[in-house]
Amino acid sequence: QVQLVESGGGLVQAGGSLRLSCAASGSIASIKAMGWFRRAPGEQRELVAGIISGGSTNYADSVKGRFTISRDNAKNTVYLQMNSLKPEDTAVYYCNAGVVAATMPPRYDTYWGQGTQVTVSS
Repeated sequence: QVQLVESGGGLVQAGGSLRLSCAASGSIASIKAMGWFRRAPGEQRELVAGIISGGSTNYADSVKGRFTISRDNAKNTVYLQMNSLKPEDTAVYYCNAGVVAATMPPRYDTYWGQGTQVTVSS
């Protein structure tokens, strides 16, 4: 069983910063891609940023230049540094990971965190 635990959400004023963390634990052989998604009220869940094991990243156009995704492979943890936050960034942020479990035979599945609320006031 693999679990993703997020932390770092909260309330911040526009222009401020927050850093989200997501740690994966359990029977993990390797983690392929990791990413952050968000769902704003009344909206569908959207990809915010993703990073693969080699370090290549991709971002939604709306966050380019403001958000930075990174990962610590030794800690099975992914981070999202969010700067210059805007009210439209308000959403529940979810961590996602593609994990190869340390089972026999190895099994690949995607997992989701429980979500963390980010609220940006104007």
